[in-house]
Amino acid sequence: MAAVQVAGSLPGEPTREVPREPPPPEQSSGFRCLSARLCALRPDDSSSARTEIHLLFDQLISENYSEGGGVAPEVIVDEQNLDFLLAYAISALQQCNSWTHMEILQALAALVYCNGSKCQKYLPDLLGKSGILMKLSDLAQPDPEVRRAAVHCMANLCLSVPGQPYLEEPYPNICFQAFLTTLQSPKSSDMDDITFCMLLQNALKGIQSLLNGGKMKLTQTEELGALLAVLKKSMFHGLPGLNIELPTVLYPTPLPQYDGRPPVRPQQSESSASGPTANKKKKSKVKSKKIQQGEEEEEESSGEREVARVPSSGREHVHEGKAPCSSPLGGQSLPVEGSAAGKDRVSPPFRSASWKRVSSSESDYSDAEGGMQSKMRSYQAKVRQGALACFLSTIKSIEKKVLYGYWSAFVPDTPELGSPQSVSLMTLTLKDPSPKTRACALQVLSAILEGSKQFLSVAEDTSDHRRAFTPFSVMIASSIRELHRCLLLALVAESSSQTLTQIIKCLANLVSNSPYNRLKLSLLTKVWNQIKPYIRHKDVNVRVSSFTLLGAIVSTHAPLPEVQLLLQQPCSSGFNNSNSATPHLSTPDWWKKAPSGPFLEEASVSSPKGTSEPCWLIRLCISTVVLPKEDSCSGSDAGCAAGSTYEPSPMRLEALQVLAHLARGYFSMAQVYLMELGEVICKCMGEADPSIQLHGAKLLEELGTGLIQQYKPDSSIASDQRVPVSLVVMFWTMMLNGPLPRALQNSEHPTLQASACDALSSILPEAFSSLPSDRQILCITMLLGLNDSKNRLVKAATSRALGVYVLFPCLRQDVIFVADTANAILMSLQDKSLNVRAKAAWSLGNLTDTLIVNMETPDPSFQEEFSGLLLLKMLRSAIEASRDKDKVKSNAVRALGNLLHFLQPSHIEKPRFAEIIEESIQALISTVLIEAAMKVRWNACYAMGNVFKNPALPLGTAPWTSQAYNALTSVVTSCKNFKVRIRSATALSIPSKREHYGSVDQYVQIWNALVTALQKSEDTTDFLEFKYCASLRTQICQALIHLLSLASASDLPCIRETLELNGDMVQSFILQFLKSGTEGEDTGAPHNLHERDQLVRTALEHISSIQALAGDTAKRAIMGFLEDILTIYCDLSGSQVALPGLTTHRSSCIYRKLPAELMFSQFALV
Repeated sequence: MAAVQVAGSLPGEPTREVPREPPPPEQSSGFRCLSARLCALRPDDSSSARTEIHLLFDQLISENYSEGGGVAPEVIVDEQNLDFLLAYAISALQQCNSWTHMEILQALAALVYCNGSKCQKYLPDLLGKSGILMKLSDLAQPDPEVRRAAVHCMANLCLSVPGQPYLEEPYPNICFQAFLTTLQSPKSSDMDDITFCMLLQNALKGIQSLLNGGKMKLTQTEELGALLAVLKKSMFHGLPGLNIELPTVLYPTPLPQYDGRPPVRPQQSESSASGPTANKKKKSKVKSKKIQQGEEEEEESSGEREVARVPSSGREHVHEGKAPCSSPLGGQSLPVEGSAAGKDRVSPPFRSASWKRVSSSESDYSDAEGGMQSKMRSYQAKVRQGALACFLSTIKSIEKKVLYGYWSAFVPDTPELGSPQSVSLMTLTLKDPSPKTRACALQVLSAILEGSKQFLSVAEDTSDHRRAFTPFSVMIASSIRELHRCLLLALVAESSSQTLTQIIKCLANLVSNSPYNRLKLSLLTKVWNQIKPYIRHKDVNVRVSSFTLLGAIVSTHAPLPEVQLLLQQPCSSGFNNSNSATPHLSTPDWWKKAPSGPFLEEASVSSPKGTSEPCWLIRLCISTVVLPKEDSCSGSDAGCAAGSTYEPSPMRLEALQVLAHLARGYFSMAQVYLMELGEVICKCMGEADPSIQLHGAKLLEELGTGLIQQYKPDSSIASDQRVPVSLVVMFWTMMLNGPLPRALQNSEHPTLQASACDALSSILPEAFSSLPSDRQILCITMLLGLNDSKNRLVKAATSRALGVYVLFPCLRQDVIFVADTANAILMSLQDKSLNVRAKAAWSLGNLTDTLIVNMETPDPSFQEEFSGLLLLKMLRSAIEASRDKDKVKSNAVRALGNLLHFLQPSHIEKPRFAEIIEESIQALISTVLIEAAMKVRWNACYAMGNVFKNPALPLGTAPWTSQAYNALTSVVTSCKNFKVRIRSATALSIPSKREHYGSVDQYVQIWNALVTALQKSEDTTDFLEFKYCASLRTQICQALIHLLSLASASDLPCIRETLELNGDMVQSFILQFLKSGTEGEDTGAPHNLHERDQLVRTALEHISSIQALAGDTAKRAIMGFLEDILTIYCDLSGSQVALPGLTTHRSSCIYRKLPAELMFSQFALV
């Protein structure tokens, strides 16, 4: 027999060295002795040697390997010994008597733990058709303990370590089916309840390991439905007062699925029979808590609830004890403990000896009946926790759109009158006696709600439902209402701080994804009023999550009228609670001992008219950020640094985020506190904590953006409601005189530098021009200097900020600044980072927009002074960027179009520009035709239209003319995206002279393409494109009329031929184009009703002025076509107008004219 080596020394000490700690426990010295004896063995095949090694293994297994036992919690087995031991264990299972199987399986479970990838060659013997584990885990296995241990081995085999290979196919699927069968099978008569619970735990752990490993893909509906069915059944295993029967498979359906429950006995007899017993249980529970406080089981039972039904009421009254405070549950893992689904998953193989605790006789529980009941409740709770942990892994391994097909199976709906509520995750949250299980259920519900905004957006219940059927939108709205009701019930009933934190986080997820703009009012009001007391809860994690929920409320679908009213509530309402203290909010300058500068006095005079009632939430957040805390840090205040006088850092960060949300969605409330918030920002950015500085910079950016939005040309805010420019100048002067420049220069924290750049780019242009000149120079100098940063985040933010500044009216005509900015942007376009190049391309597009704006000014000095060499560099860089990724390409082609539009005749005449112009236009043509993102193609068509606006370019005679028109006509007839078609039709209508369209063949090709595009303007399979149909037809009609107004005599015969075939269709759409303005359609057309009418008249006048060739009837036919359009339009609008050049014989028109009545009815239908 080969020698076996087992590593078993204390951490950091030699194997046989006496510990330097105080006298070690007896277990430690016993392990050392046994380990030394084992290592001293020599190969020997005698029976006495085998007996000795078996005894040694038995004694080693019996050692206490739990934490604090004095033994290192990890036993390392090298691959050679692992290979030998696996072969030995498999051989022993195949040859030895059945009474030895239990102990052998224990050893095998320890060996394969996290070693599945190293056991590949033994998998056929273990998991094959006749594999030993498959036989021992079969339902026909007579010994329930052996069956449980075999399932445990399979679960440990499936447990994988990140970075190592997983089990090879088909073994993951074989194990999955075995675990699923175990969960689906009922408890056999010869199996006790605790063994059955451990069997379920092991099966759940195995499925969870398979899902976490990433090899298990639940693509089959039957497979996923079967798993969800057993998970739902296991979620309620042993839950007091609940016994459900579920189908073996759940199917995707919008309706709640069947869950059978036995009939409920009359309430009176049930309550009278169980009343005294419940009281006794309560008393005994209180006593036991006092006696057993501090033990591990106490944590599980400390938050238990007693639920008693109230007659004639569908709600539960919940009573619970207080749980000791502990750290909050993380968002990534469930707080599951036990041999099956807890510490095994995250601990080394022998930690807590979880692989050893397989016999129900080895227990720390008392044999008294009360102890056995407590033990049973604990095991049942661990099954429920294991099922929830497995469900969480399932959610992460499938697509959300698949998961939402099972929404009704796990999320509650408002029950019908007289019918019981279907069991769901909220049943566990409200009724489970274990606080850990309640927290697990809430984590699973949060995972379902996360990212559900698109799914929940269909909900609507703003109007009363009075139909014979219930629409899906009403069902989802009902489910959202029920979630609000149940979570608020749980919030009031919960006393465990850990679970309370999860309830509030779950509410925040629900609020973030619910479409309150489509729901009846009062849902947010209820949440708002319920959460107020928890802002001052004794546990810091509850306080932090409360601020998170408030942030979700003020950021969802902002601005909401309901939230606007809530923000104006008196600050004292809702804070009276036993677990909270009244917020210290009093006077407007509550957070300052004395004014810190001259700004406040000036601000009070020049502040805009705002809301009369101060916003209590803003005051609360400011006090949380800047005021010292009222009492010393408690033990649960994990984020409170030693010696800190402020609230814990997580609370202050959440408060700053709430302020940022308010500035973004409810700026009218925040603007009243503009200068106070400015001082808060200065205080935050002057602190040592980089995270506080970062959130201060984010708040500054949001305030700056809000100010810019007020002064946009399309803003609906009255001028007397805006923040005066003088106050904005004071605000930014305070920022630039404060810690903002230091943050910009803080190279140790590049994220802070990037955020400071973003904040600097949010200066109101009108205010920037009024800043002191030294502050203006400071901003420009800092940005141009930071553009050389080695950090990509800083460089990207700087490039974007320069792209904003180059649009400022006070800077865009400064040739030196524009040139410096151009050179900085061109340098960033060469960066290796895609994000930097994308920001630089956007800024280059903005810079070229500035060039076009400067072209339109009367003063030509800018064009004359701008360097031609720099133009060449910009063109070359833009051409190169047009071959980059789509994020860069979309703005690169925009810049190319602007640059070609900006070129002056003096540039075009130079030979060095000829080649670059040709190359630029070819780059645009290829981008128009390429199968890229639609935004890229849209910008390319837009750029091509800009090229056509430059009269100095040889459009019509240059070789690239036909290529450009062919590309645009191809897009207008065949592109799937209608917005791209609209932009290409717009580009085709831009040339202002007939010679720009080239030869007659070229002109006719464009005309025919537009007619074809008009005919196909409703041909789409994408429903989202239908809303652009009217805009597309409007733009095509405008292009056709524009072409007619430029037509030459040589073009008329071809136009006539087209009208012979499609005259009726073209006429009806042009009439729609003329009429659409009076019907209020937003077609995107640039002309009002009178201008559209004038377009047709101009085209008619032009056609009538053409000198037709002898014997050519095309002119008369086209004139008759246009006259008929104007006549029908005038008849419909009731106006009398004189038509220029009206022909006397309109019947000579060669197309079939529709009667006015028919034309009117056709138009009305469209």
